[in-house]
Amino acid sequence: MSEKAVVVMGLPESGKTTFLAALWHLVTEREIDTKLKFVTLRAGEVRHLNAIADIWRNAKKQERTGVDDGRIVSMTLQLESGQQVIVTFPDLAGESFLEMWERRECDVVVADMLKSTGVLLFVHADKITEPQWVIDEKLESEEAGLERGGDPIQAWDPRNSPTQVQLTDLLQTLQAEPLDVGARRLAVILSAWDKVEAEMLSPQDYLASKLPLLAQYLRNGLGAGWQVRIYGVSAQGGDYEDKVAKGDAERLRDMSVPSHRVRVIDGDSESRDLTEPLGWVLG
Repeated sequence: MSEKAVVVMGLPESGKTTFLAALWHLVTEREIDTKLKFVTLRAGEVRHLNAIADIWRNAKKQERTGVDDGRIVSMTLQLESGQQVIVTFPDLAGESFLEMWERRECDVVVADMLKSTGVLLFVHADKITEPQWVIDEKLESEEAGLERGGDPIQAWDPRNSPTQVQLTDLLQTLQAEPLDVGARRLAVILSAWDKVEAEMLSPQDYLASKLPLLAQYLRNGLGAGWQVRIYGVSAQGGDYEDKVAKGDAERLRDMSVPSHRVRVIDGDSESRDLTEPLGWVLG
């Protein structure tokens, strides 16, 4: 039996815990056919996994993982070939990665996890902080009849940097000592895909449109041998708390097969198999 580690990365509220909750439900309930089959849980608390899966089934918002609440989940999964692999991936707080950007620091335990050859990078598709351009602000002020000038100078805060700048920097740290382990497989997970699919773009085109710096880095900045795939994923199936879409939560709770909430978009293909990105990363 081989052992492979997958690191789950992403800024705060990017959908990591929701993905893990839905994944645990799919592989243990076996309501639908999945590429990866659950064999046994080797490390991690069943109570924690069942708790977040129960929150997911009841269409409630997951509590944010605190910096000190991260857990290591290790399970044996069976590939389509019949081979069994031990997969270890952490449920880490987004603040752990935000701290890497803001303070240029990384906990030793987190650093060890970041040496995994498989990477799932989560991006909340509907919560992207975009760059602010001076010319755009000037035009908006003119259209509103406001005069610019004399505004107080605000100190730069790294937390307010565009999403694509922070994520590109995180990927660069994976290519520098002490985290560089050579070529990896990277799956970019655009979570909450249901909230942006009305734009009628593929996940690849959406990334290029909303996060052009990150898209360019994925094409040209990674080292030789890196492989990248971009997925649009809706693990919740809808908005649990949006008052405009308040019927979503009840609709999801009423579904007889909770696994049917899940949607995974890979190019032109679509499935409900949340193990697909994980299976691809495992190679």
